[in-house]
Amino acid sequence: MTQQVRVHCFTVTRDGIGAGEEQSFEHPFGHADPGDLFAWAGATANWVNRTDPGGTRGLDDYVVRDFTRNIGAEIMGRNKFGPVRGPWPDHEWRGWWGDEPPFHTPVFVLTHHLRPSFKLGDTTFHFLDTTPHEALKQAKAAAGGRDVRIGGGVTTLREFLDADLIDEMHIAVAPYELGSGLRLWDSPKELTDRYHLERVPSPSGVVHHFFWRR
Repeated sequence: MTQQVRVHCFTVTRDGIGAGEEQSFEHPFGHADPGDLFAWAGATANWVNRTDPGGTRGLDDYVVRDFTRNIGAEIMGRNKFGPVRGPWPDHEWRGWWGDEPPFHTPVFVLTHHLRPSFKLGDTTFHFLDTTPHEALKQAKAAAGGRDVRIGGGVTTLREFLDADLIDEMHIAVAPYELGSGLRLWDSPKELTDRYHLERVPSPSGVVHHFFWRR
């Protein structure tokens, strides 16, 4: 099977916003409430951060189970790794993910301020100051034939879309509007010149948007 570049379980509001303004340590999504954005995924039985038994089944859980399927590497922007801006004051900060990050693959963090790679659990973080094409080349090599996930945030996802490097996407649209923040799109129809689009509503209130190349 051909190695794919995927986006999966990326959530935006009904007005296309994937993160709020004024991100900080205390507020990773700025003025957006992560509970509003990700309640649908966190409630499922198979969400990667779930530590207790139980959880919902059905459509949302079926989608969530695909999050790690055949993923061999992830690319993320620096803002997804953490809220530190500019040069690193030190190398003590190792991201929001704790001692056992949920990725379990090599992760390539795009940043203009490089730092040494490090390993937490079975996840290794690498830091690149390069183009989307070159980052993807390195991630594909590290993925060992499996797929590469573009993990976000919004800016990174837009860069890879603009470079026409994404093969398929799953975007969950949450049932509320934020008004301001980092916007993925004004309308998902903007992408239908390059992608097929199918929308599937869920009982949780989110509408799952599936894109694949024409």
